[in-house]
Amino acid sequence: MVREGLATQKGYLAREARLMADYDRGEMNIADYVALIQAPLAGIPKSDVDALVARCVREAILPRVYPQAWELIRRLRAEGEQMLIISASVSLLVQAVAAALEIDQALGIDVAMVDGGYSGEITGIPSYQQGKVARLAQWREAHPQYDGEVTFYTDSINDLPLCLHADRVRLVNPCPQLQAAGAGYGWPVLSWRLE
Repeated sequence: MVREGLATQKGYLAREARLMADYDRGEMNIADYVALIQAPLAGIPKSDVDALVARCVREAILPRVYPQAWELIRRLRAEGEQMLIISASVSLLVQAVAAALEIDQALGIDVAMVDGGYSGEITGIPSYQQGKVARLAQWREAHPQYDGEVTFYTDSINDLPLCLHADRVRLVNPCPQLQAAGAGYGWPVLSWRLE
């Protein structure tokens, strides 16, 4: 949003950096973060925001998807496995990323619509920390045909609750806190790199 000239509030980047440092420690207030990142989008029609998100996914996110992730997605698709992205990012971004990866199911943090645009107000349970477990349970209840085991790939200490809930866990380039926690459970660590 900074690159697009939308995040012009004084101190925006400093506030975002502080919140991300909190995230790295597993201490971020998700409502504060969502309010901050959504504020520049206030008053912008949904269709315009969706176009910005599509460009962001195409230009900034897809080039950062690890080759190993692409290969895993291809393999799981070929094996007929159900894939679900569950993220602490806002749904409008998570769903656009999932569509670009050709993954049908995605959960993110839902925000209220106000006057035809996205607000910074979270609706429902945010898919963050323990909320990911709750959102996965809601999704499984709504999709009983997908009752198999859960294999969860993650890098963040914020995902420890879902790690403890999943049947299998794979740590991908984990943060130090998650790597330390995972060592006690014997969770495999995958080192993925952009090449």
